[in-house]
Amino acid sequence: MTTAADAPIFSMLKSRMTMLGQRQKVIAENVANVSTPKFTPQDVDADKFQKALAQNIASQGPSASTPRATNARHMTGISSNPTAPNVKFMEAPDSETTLDGNSVVVEEQMMKLAETRMEFETMVGLYQKSLSLLRLATKDPTR
Repeated sequence: MTTAADAPIFSMLKSRMTMLGQRQKVIAENVANVSTPKFTPQDVDADKFQKALAQNIASQGPSASTPRATNARHMTGISSNPTAPNVKFMEAPDSETTLDGNSVVVEEQMMKLAETRMEFETMVGLYQKSLSLLRLATKDPTR
């Protein structure tokens, strides 16, 4: 049985939020290793994530965006529920390297963390707006 939560917009938002959660985790690990000699910080490979997400969407085919209903009173979503693309990491040294070889700059990591938080809040806002549009579409017009 398909539900409205299977709609492509929710799948894409969920994938992006998963990636942002992974990015927050790796940034926290970078900050935790600020004193580790020869540590190179990592970050999410956003290009690979975008490509994987685009391939995931393309694999659904053109019928993925076509609503299907079995009864005039039923609302259906999309039958496929794509999983979030795998999140890949890459080394992302910051602008400075200390004498012990550590290249974590806490200030840069905090900026990345703030950026990630803002993107996550944007995804939550889009999710809420999509839900409110869905509620509006399913609302009884006589009320």
